Amino acid sequence: MVFLVLLQLLWLTIALASSTAKHDCLDQCGDVTIPYPFGTGDPACSINGFKLTCNHSLDPHKLLVGNNIEVLDISLRGRLHIAGWMASDCYSSSPNVVTGTNLSINFTGSPYTFSNTGNKFTAIGCDTNASIGHSELISRCASNCTNKKRLIDGSCSGIRCCQTSIPRGIKDLSVTLRSLDNHSQASPCSYAFLVDEDYSTFDPSLIYRQDLSENNVPILPIALDWAMSNVTCDEAQRNSTTYACRQNSNCVDSTNGPGYRCYCNHGYDGNPYLKNGCKDVDECTHNPNLCNEGICENTEGSYKCICPEGTHGDGYRCKAKQFPTIQVVLGVCLGFLFLLVCGFWIHWGLRKKKLIKLKEKFFQQNGGLLLQQQISFHERATETTKIFTEEELKRATDNYNDSRIIGRGGYGTVYKGVLSDHRIVAIKKSRVADGIQIDQFINEISILLQINHRNVVKLLGCCLETQVPLLVYQFVSNGTLFHHVHDEGHASSISWENRLRIAAEAAGALAYLHSATSFPIIHRDVKSTNILLDDNYTAKVSDFGASKLVPLDCTQITTLVQGTLGYLDPEYFQTSQLTEKSDVYSFGVVLAELLTGVKPVSFERSENERNLSMYFISSMKENRLFQILEQRVVDEGGTEQIYAVANLAKRCLRMRGEERPMMKEVAAELDGLRRLEVHPWIEQNQEESEYFLGGPSGLNSINQGAGKYSLEAQDVSIELEIGR
Repeated sequence: MVFLVLLQLLWLTIALASSTAKHDCLDQCGDVTIPYPFGTGDPACSINGFKLTCNHSLDPHKLLVGNNIEVLDISLRGRLHIAGWMASDCYSSSPNVVTGTNLSINFTGSPYTFSNTGNKFTAIGCDTNASIGHSELISRCASNCTNKKRLIDGSCSGIRCCQTSIPRGIKDLSVTLRSLDNHSQASPCSYAFLVDEDYSTFDPSLIYRQDLSENNVPILPIALDWAMSNVTCDEAQRNSTTYACRQNSNCVDSTNGPGYRCYCNHGYDGNPYLKNGCKDVDECTHNPNLCNEGICENTEGSYKCICPEGTHGDGYRCKAKQFPTIQVVLGVCLGFLFLLVCGFWIHWGLRKKKLIKLKEKFFQQNGGLLLQQQISFHERATETTKIFTEEELKRATDNYNDSRIIGRGGYGTVYKGVLSDHRIVAIKKSRVADGIQIDQFINEISILLQINHRNVVKLLGCCLETQVPLLVYQFVSNGTLFHHVHDEGHASSISWENRLRIAAEAAGALAYLHSATSFPIIHRDVKSTNILLDDNYTAKVSDFGASKLVPLDCTQITTLVQGTLGYLDPEYFQTSQLTEKSDVYSFGVVLAELLTGVKPVSFERSENERNLSMYFISSMKENRLFQILEQRVVDEGGTEQIYAVANLAKRCLRMRGEERPMMKEVAAELDGLRRLEVHPWIEQNQEESEYFLGGPSGLNSINQGAGKYSLEAQDVSIELEIGR
C-alpha cells in the first residue's frame, strides 16, 4: 500500500502543477484533482463523456466513475487510474463447496479503454487457468505448482504466479477462473486480476485464504487510457466547434483505440483543453543557469541568451571563446579524406592504364595484328569469327565462376558462357603457356578458322588480351561419347546404329583434318572424351590443344610425347615420331570402346585385361570376340557387320604404324558399313556390298563353326577424292 500512496502523491503533484478545472467548477474530490475536460455536477464543468461523481458521504470523499468505481488519479497525459479488485475461486473438500468472486468491468460507449501498455493480467495459485474475455477470449494465463513455499514475495516469475499482457482497444473486462483438478494441489484458492504493471507487490498469504471478506480485499490500481471523441486529429480539426485543443497546443492521435488528445506546445505548460490554458513557461526563472555566463531573457514559448563580451553563443548557451579544436580536427579529417580519395583515383587510373598496356602487350605478343590480318584475308573467317575482349568473356562466364565449368583437361579448363547476343559458347582457358612459338600458334588458329566440317567443333574466335590466349568454341549440349558409353547412368544408352554413325562421323572429321586442310593436322589426343555429341547424337571432334601442323613436305614430325594413357600410340611413345597413323591407333581404341563398353585402362581389371587394346586383340585372336562385346551391340548389330567393325579396329591397333590403314580408308569403310545398316537390301547385290565395304577384298571370308565366328579382313586400299 506504500507504493499506492506514493503513486497517488505523484499524480497529485503533477495535477496541482499542470492542470486546472473550469471556472466555478469543483477541482478537487478527496485526494484527487479534477482537471478539465473532467468535471462533476454541472454538465458545463465537463466535456460529454467525462462527467464524474464525487461522493461526499464518504470520509474522505471519493471520486467515482461508471458503476461507482473509485478514481485514484487523473493525468492530462491521457491516463486515469481506478481501484480494481480481484476474482477468486476457492474449493473446500469438506464439504465439497466452490466459492469465489468475479471481476467484470465494462466501459463500452465511454472514452475509457483498458491500457494495453500500462496493465498486466495476473493470476496467483496452483492448478489455475485464468482468462479475460466477454464474447470472445482475448487473453489467458495459466500456472501450476506443487510447493507452497516456491512463491517469492514481490515477484511473479512463473512459479505459482503468471502474468500476460492484454491487446489494444479493450473496453469490456470479464475475468473467468477455473481449476482443472478442484484445487487438489498445494493451494485451495486461485486469484486473478488486472493491475497497473508498476504495482507488482503480492501477499503470499492470499493464495492460502479460502474466504476473502470485504475488509481484506486489496485495492489494485488499474490503468485506463482516455481520449477525446472517436475521430482522428485531422477529422477533429475540420470541425472547429467540437475541436477540443485550445491556443498554444497540438493534437496527437490516440494509440489505444480511436480518439485524440491535446498537449501544450514546447515552452508552454498548463491545461490544453481550457482557453488560455497553455501558458508560457519562464525558463529563466526555473533554471537561472541556462545561459551559463550570459543573461537569460524569457520570450514567448522560449528564451534567449545575451552573451557578454569575450564569449559566444548559439542563442541558448553562452560559452567562452576557445581554440576551435573541433573545427581544426574536422578540417584535418576532411583534408585527409580528400587526399585519400584523390590518391585512390590516381591509383585506380594508373592501375587501369597499366592493365590497358598489359592487354596491348599480350595482344601483340600473341600475334593479334597478324591474326587480324589473316582473319580479314579469309572471307569466311571474317563473317564467322571474332577477336573477343577479356571483359566480354568475363561477363559471359560470370568472371569464370566454378558453376560454369563443364570440363577439365590437361591443357586447361572449359567454361560454359553466354555472349551478349545470347549465344551459348564453350570458352577454353589454358592453365599455363606451353612454350609454342607465337607464329605457330597464330598459324594454327588461322587454319582452325578455315575448317568447315559439320563433325568438327567450330572455333568462333579467341581472346588475345591475356597471357595465354582464350579460345571460344561452338557449345555442344549432350556431353561426351565417354560419358554416354561409360557413365553408370548412361550405360548402353547408345544404339548400335548410332554407335556406327558416330564412329563414321568422327573418322570422317579426322580424315578431313589429315587430308583436306591447307596443312595436315594431327589431332594427337583422339579419345572418347574429345568426341562431343549434340542432342541428335551427331559427333563433334574437339580439343585441338595438343594438335600439330605437318608441313606438306613431311610425313612425320618429332615432338615431345603427349597423349592420354590407353589411347597413346605405342610406336609414337617409343620413337617420339608423330604421324597421322598415331591418330589412327587412338581411333582404334575408340572403336573398341564402342564395341565393348569397356574403358581403355582400368586397374580394377586383371593384368591381362587392364589395357583394352591388348585385351581386344587377344580376344579376337582367340575367337572370343562375342564374349567381350557389350550386350546391346550383340542384340542389335548383325554378325557380319560387328566382325567387320571389330576387324577394322584390330587393323587400326597394329603395333607398326605403316601397317595401319589411312584415316580416309577407315572413314570410307565405316561409311560403307553404315550404309549397309541403313539399306540392308544392298546385301543382295554382292558387288555393291563390296563397294560400300571399301572394295572387292573388303571381306575375305566368313567362317562359322561350333557356335563361334571368325572373320579375317584384308587391308583396304581406297583413294578418296577429299583433296589436300
